[in-house]
Amino acid sequence: MPPKGWRKPIVADVDDPDGLIAWSRRHVDDLRVRGYSERTITTTSGCLAQFTAWAFHRGISRPHELTKPVIESYRKALFHTSKSDGASLRSSSQRVRLQKLRSFCKWLAKHDVLPFNPAGEIELPLVERRLPGAIFSEKEVEQVLAIPDLDDPLGIRDRAMMEVLYSTGIRRAELAALRLADVDFERGTAIVRLGKGKKDRVVPVGERALMWLGRYLDEVRPTFVVGPDRGVLFVEKTGKPPELARLTQLMRRYIDRAALGKTGACHVFRHTMATLMLEHGADVRVIQEILGHAELSTTEIYTRVSIGHLKTVHDRTHPGARLERSARPNDDGEAGP
Repeated sequence: MPPKGWRKPIVADVDDPDGLIAWSRRHVDDLRVRGYSERTITTTSGCLAQFTAWAFHRGISRPHELTKPVIESYRKALFHTSKSDGASLRSSSQRVRLQKLRSFCKWLAKHDVLPFNPAGEIELPLVERRLPGAIFSEKEVEQVLAIPDLDDPLGIRDRAMMEVLYSTGIRRAELAALRLADVDFERGTAIVRLGKGKKDRVVPVGERALMWLGRYLDEVRPTFVVGPDRGVLFVEKTGKPPELARLTQLMRRYIDRAALGKTGACHVFRHTMATLMLEHGADVRVIQEILGHAELSTTEIYTRVSIGHLKTVHDRTHPGARLERSARPNDDGEAGP
């Protein structure tokens, strides 16, 4: 017997040229032609597939059936959606799905498939501005950097990769995409080509990271290159660039071995770099440019975890912050509160 409340799924006609599936595929193809990243294309395709499945279960199969009440009903359905582990769908996930649907409807209206965008006025969930999960202190990051075995060529390469991540704050994919020609040892810079948002930027690279890069390039990389040199900066023993999942695995392993009681992988170096630079007086707009954030508000989250200056002022000015100050006798000869 089928479970209570079960309904036979409605099978969509994937060959219907005027159906939601056909139009959603055209939209995704258009994004690809316009040069959007594979990540954006994959996310959009997945979000629209989820929506069309939801719509077909409610007898909605063609674009003209998309109305404001339908979009609002989907928004409420997302709010009540649970993941496989029973947890509620995060507001950020709800927001992404609704944004992709809104863009799809806007595209349909632009191509005269719809008279207007029925999702244009939908209220998006507020996104939680969560603090980064893990940030290292100066001492902790040095402990992680000291983990690789420098008697092993891979250890030298991994140390160089970590030093670059820590020095520049670049993303995992940006590290994997670096090429030999992108690093300028004389100027102490690296070019990040087609980073997030498909924008190039130049980032500073510190002397220590350049030293480890030089050692890797002199001692290790020539022995790893197999066949024609394609110019990728960091390579495996096979001569191929490391896969992104492999980079995550490597960095997580080193962080775990440091036994700091903190978890993370490549991105934790980015968080740490931004936070420590702010604590040492860097302007938040400088950090924004280095990290490649389009909006200053994205970078400002680090000001909420960069509390070194706040802690110093608090210790200096709060009457109860210092043990010896709060224990100091008052005018009556008794210890203070």
